[in-house]
Amino acid sequence: MNSLQDLLQAALAEMGRQRYAQAVELLAPFAHLPSNELQRHYGESLRRSGRPQDAVAPLMQALALKIDDVDAYLQLAFALESLQMKAEAAECFRTVAALQPDSVMAQSYQAHGDQQCARWQDFDANLRALEAAIRAKPEDAADEFGVPFTLVGLPHAPADLLKVGRMSARFLSRGLKPLPAVRAQAKAPGERLRIGYLSGDFHAHATAALLVETLEARDREGFEVLLFSHGPDDGSVLQRRIRAACDRFIDVTELDPAGIAARMRAEGVDIAVDLKGHTAGTRFAALACRPAPVQVSWLGFPGTCGADFIDYIVGDRVVTPLADAPAYSERIAQLPRCYQPGDSTRAGLTKDRSMPETAMHGSTAPSRAALGLPEDAFVLLGANPVYKITPSVFDAWMGILHQVPRALLWQLGGGDQADEQLRQEAARRGVDPGRLVFMPSVPMADHWRRLGAADLALDTWPCNGHTTTSDALAAGVPVLTVRGEGFAGRVAQSLLEAAGLAELVLDTPRDYLAKAVELAQGPWPQGRPVVRHWVDSPAFARDLEALYRRMWARAVAGLPPVALPAA
Repeated sequence: MNSLQDLLQAALAEMGRQRYAQAVELLAPFAHLPSNELQRHYGESLRRSGRPQDAVAPLMQALALKIDDVDAYLQLAFALESLQMKAEAAECFRTVAALQPDSVMAQSYQAHGDQQCARWQDFDANLRALEAAIRAKPEDAADEFGVPFTLVGLPHAPADLLKVGRMSARFLSRGLKPLPAVRAQAKAPGERLRIGYLSGDFHAHATAALLVETLEARDREGFEVLLFSHGPDDGSVLQRRIRAACDRFIDVTELDPAGIAARMRAEGVDIAVDLKGHTAGTRFAALACRPAPVQVSWLGFPGTCGADFIDYIVGDRVVTPLADAPAYSERIAQLPRCYQPGDSTRAGLTKDRSMPETAMHGSTAPSRAALGLPEDAFVLLGANPVYKITPSVFDAWMGILHQVPRALLWQLGGGDQADEQLRQEAARRGVDPGRLVFMPSVPMADHWRRLGAADLALDTWPCNGHTTTSDALAAGVPVLTVRGEGFAGRVAQSLLEAAGLAELVLDTPRDYLAKAVELAQGPWPQGRPVVRHWVDSPAFARDLEALYRRMWARAVAGLPPVALPAA
């Protein structure tokens, strides 16, 4: 390299192609140089290449050289989160918010960082600061990524999510130019409609677990399916299965958004379906180049993307009622059943479809004793991540424990710091912290197997459990939820109605608490609500394909996207 600037430009080029290990190789020989920019890029590349522990030192060095480097604080926060140092990460986010009080991004991360470690003393203040930052932004702002994902986990107005989504979509797609326009053409007899799914989650991930059986059940004579993957090759059974379910699996990991769009156009994609939206590692901005005549958002992000280059969002009558159209930049396309697909082959349901078998995937489900649970306890399952637990949710949970002495909360662990904070919050509410039992992180199949040890699952609000809810139901565990506002707050309702448990959808937290106590104090398991087997992937695939055909027919006719009510 002729100069430090040349080195940094080369490293940035590798980072732009998601080649972080290669960026590390470039920067490592010069890691001794006292350059804030070099240290920051080096730390970020280490973090993104799976080395968060190694990333801490260069990021600290970057801050020593420039104490107000917002990007270095953010990268350090992300590294600390990966190391389960959630409280320290939250302090980094707090510093970012102090440095940029008018930034939606900064205020979003501050609120989310506190939620990650169950630090609630500033909960209301964080919400007020975030709301003020959003409201102060011009409607056409495109100067920052507003982190819409953090907003869905917090109380918010639908109009604010739309505004933040639009701002973030404009920011992510800056500089991207549309490809030459291509018109939808009617298919000749025997010619298949080509669907291109874009995601980084075609591996051992919740999205792949939800989607795989629908792809396996698709109409192979009418549809050709291409998966454009920008995620890891983990060699898992699930990844092998989803690869086998498609016509072509195309690795676009090292392509930037423009390169992904060019590849989709070269492959002749008719309908491009992004499965990520505003979630970690997204490349949905590739669709800003308009690679396909019809472009769709589905499954990954529970809300609007705010992108004028996405034509439709796929939902259902519950999560996306047509009356909510003003809250979406996309046109609402409704499926006649719950929008979320599932995999019946892993549910292990018996013929009467009421209770799970004792084995899933050929492995025996663990006993309560093996899971650290008393045999005689009424086990309340909290399988959502800690950031979804708001103070009002926790108040309701502790209210249940107060009224049901034999009950305990079996909560998915959030790391030692977050778990200890939840124990302290329980003690503040007069509940013995020993009545909280934390589940360690385990592989997906092991997690599915253990869920059946619970008696009743407790949902969160304003953001429900999504895959979490379907996992519990697949294990035969009924789920209690509060009817919410917006997509993220209605997913559990949609799933429960599909599973024949509409009576477990309550209108208020007070009703939710009362229902939980009623169930826990009633005859059990005789009075346990029965989960109906709701997953019918062949029927779901036909419904989804019918929706795609309706979208395509409008495009072929030269008509603009419109709302497509459930047929």
